[in-house]
Amino acid sequence: MMMRRAGALCLMLYCAVANFSLFTFTFSLCPVGAQTLVELNCENLFDCRHDSLKQDTEWLPEGQRHWTPARYWRKVNSIGQEILSCQENGIPDLVALVEVENDSVVFDMTRRSLLRNAGYEYLMTESPDVRGIDVALLYQPATFRPICYDYLTITPLEDMRPTRDILYVQGETLNSDTLHVFVVHAPSRFGGERSTRPNRRLIADKLLETIHRLPSDAKVVVAGDFNDYADSPALTYLEQHALHIISRDAHGRYGAEGTYRYQGRWQSIDHVLVSNALLPSVEQVYVNDAPFLMEEDKKYGGVKPLRTFNGYRYQKGFSDHLPLVVRFRF
Repeated sequence: MMMRRAGALCLMLYCAVANFSLFTFTFSLCPVGAQTLVELNCENLFDCRHDSLKQDTEWLPEGQRHWTPARYWRKVNSIGQEILSCQENGIPDLVALVEVENDSVVFDMTRRSLLRNAGYEYLMTESPDVRGIDVALLYQPATFRPICYDYLTITPLEDMRPTRDILYVQGETLNSDTLHVFVVHAPSRFGGERSTRPNRRLIADKLLETIHRLPSDAKVVVAGDFNDYADSPALTYLEQHALHIISRDAHGRYGAEGTYRYQGRWQSIDHVLVSNALLPSVEQVYVNDAPFLMEEDKKYGGVKPLRTFNGYRYQKGFSDHLPLVVRFRF
């Protein structure tokens, strides 16, 4: 069952409890000491019901996308298949999901899809995003026990639309390490990179404000879609003040040189960052570019992620982003 939000109590706990760790990732059911994290942008995982408080009419059966129940359930099962493919033996322990509409789609994924026998529980935000987009963390109760969770709300700038909250989860792993997990979906670059740069800096400021309240030896992990490159001002700022971008050079086994491909060029706007205390435990970081997740790039050559829509053309794919996979050895 979904754990209830601890609110202010959670914030008091993470300031008071020693030996913290901050993660956004998946831990696989492996021997004690080995754990796996997956980060994945699901590319608009909407249900087909209208939320009168959100701008989601595009994702209705009568909307521009003709988003029918059949297409919705295919998408839910496709994302489940994508998650399961991230680990050869067993299943990931933690999965940070970006671009999920609400609790109902994550419930369907964990209870009614290909993942229904995987045993995942989940926590997620309830953000003020105008389209209703949220982030979520799936976790294996056998290897990760949440202690509390909260939302870190971003106060928008004057010309900025409300954006996604950061999900914060404090929990304990099987080997009794305390972890602090942050799941991030930063504001987009719509309107131009330079003009929207301050919006993404807000995310960095909020993360550092929280991390600096933790003990200096805290084990911290942050994962998500930052809508920014590793050398951008916001991510450089995070590296200068607490964290290491461990996914900077992550690539796939079948040709992917990042998690996202735009006009024939591989890019990485999805990232996983860790604190100094956690860095020695990082064993492997890579992009899952399993062949069934890819298609031929007929315009630019090579391959690209097989996404759900190409423009408004439905193509029965998975996502326009590939999963980031991180293996830790404690």
